[in-house]
Amino acid sequence: MNTIKKETLPLESDRSATMRSNIKRYYIYVVLALIVIALSMVKLNEDGLFGRGSFLSLDSLINLLRSSVPILILSGPFTLLMISGYIDLSVGSAMSLSAVVFAWLILNGFGFLPAIIITLILGIVLGALNGLLVMRLRITPIIATLVTLNLFKGIALLIVPKGLSAIMSNGKQTMPAWINDFARKDVLLGLPWAFWLAIVVILALTIVQRKTILGKYAAAIGGNRLAAELSGIDAVKMVWLLYIIVGFFASLAGLARASYMSLGDPLSGDGMQLTCIIAVLLGGTAFSGGEGSVPKTIIGSLIIICVTIGLLTVIPAYWQDVAQGTVLIAAVVLNHLLVRERQTLKKT
Repeated sequence: MNTIKKETLPLESDRSATMRSNIKRYYIYVVLALIVIALSMVKLNEDGLFGRGSFLSLDSLINLLRSSVPILILSGPFTLLMISGYIDLSVGSAMSLSAVVFAWLILNGFGFLPAIIITLILGIVLGALNGLLVMRLRITPIIATLVTLNLFKGIALLIVPKGLSAIMSNGKQTMPAWINDFARKDVLLGLPWAFWLAIVVILALTIVQRKTILGKYAAAIGGNRLAAELSGIDAVKMVWLLYIIVGFFASLAGLARASYMSLGDPLSGDGMQLTCIIAVLLGGTAFSGGEGSVPKTIIGSLIIICVTIGLLTVIPAYWQDVAQGTVLIAAVVLNHLLVRERQTLKKT
């Protein structure tokens, strides 16, 4: 009997470990499914507290996916940067500035392609500036990017003419009708080019994270920068490159937002950095870096989209901050538990 007990205990332990591993691997997908199911069940009339519509209607889902393009574009590069152990709090302001510059260029007669190229070059410059402050001048990432957050927002506000809140059509100048085709015109399954471009970006960055030197070096730097440098990795250049990549995609997200809204709003990216952080934490990436997953971050982004944009179909708008704050707390707690579990497994 004693022999049987000794043989069965390891089997039970292995099953328990496998179950915990599966939970950690698939929990994010279960959370998304539960949120979608919960929202789809909230169907009260217009007089009810949460009566604003049906979440699972085709029109609601298409509109949700259209408006989700900026976070889908940004969350992938943001994940790579956080895997390396660094952070960029200026992504929202970089996105806003890019939207304003793109709209200004279009309104002043630049063609679509030149306006895109100039806007994307601007994003590269903004990312390079963050990389310079953090990696060359060795300013703490949070402090450096908080400074550039205000700098980029201030420049965006300066570009907007006095008396206006955004770059938009006026009596003398009119936005061309085609400006919102990129983010609104249906090209496949009711979704625009901007959405399918976001899908391509997600797939490309997933490959970068899993299969390329950049992804492996980012994880090595985030896990132990000193050990990475001793093994021959140039951490300064690699992280600087990651900041440039984040800046580039922030500009692409700003371009998509300007196209979607047909104007350049200097406040359109406000809060985007918090949304990216929540999505990354929900996806299981450690705040200190070292490991993470772009696909899981995308699922985390979809959860945020459902909780914020999606909830507009079923609850009043003033509940959005409450919902986002609740998700942030849940993301921080969940991330803490996952990281602690990994550390325990490494010690054993």
